Amino acid sequence: MDQLFAPWRIQWVERDGDDGSGCPFCTLPERDDDADARIVARSAHAFVLFNNYPYNPGHVMVIPYRHTGEYGALSDAELLDHARLKARTFDALEAALGPDAFNAGLNLGGPAGGSIEDHLHTHVVPRWNGDTNFMPVVSETKVIVEAVAETYERVHETFAAQPGATVTDTGAVRFAFDADTGNDG
Repeated sequence: MDQLFAPWRIQWVERDGDDGSGCPFCTLPERDDDADARIVARSAHAFVLFNNYPYNPGHVMVIPYRHTGEYGALSDAELLDHARLKARTFDALEAALGPDAFNAGLNLGGPAGGSIEDHLHTHVVPRWNGDTNFMPVVSETKVIVEAVAETYERVHETFAAQPGATVTDTGAVRFAFDADTGNDG
């Protein structure tokens, strides 16, 4: 058996999480503590959540609040808000982590790789030249070089520093986009 020592994962194992009876993308935004839920930014119709099983440091998901697995079911306002928050996500990750590129996309449905297929979400994965090395090829092991909590703090700071961002008393970063133009409202 291949083993990779990752002591920071104990926080995820011991968390007070969802009891399995609800969609995590619906229950996590209802928490009082965005940092505890790993939500790094919010807008009127969507939020940005760190992936607990990242492909690379900074792997996040932009998720509409509305529970649907159908992309076409989103309203124009939800689509525009989701797109604007995704653009802000690229900016924040670029400023915080300086990647060379990004992978971004949706896995719609189980056969497409969607582990939570009834609540759509867009993955945004920072990529660096050389981030794929011999480990996944030879030993089928991916090495994540930074704890999710540390990456969260760096990305949270860059979201908070963006024009139009509001940071609440609890530290949550919020954006308001005009429903018609997508500009900061």
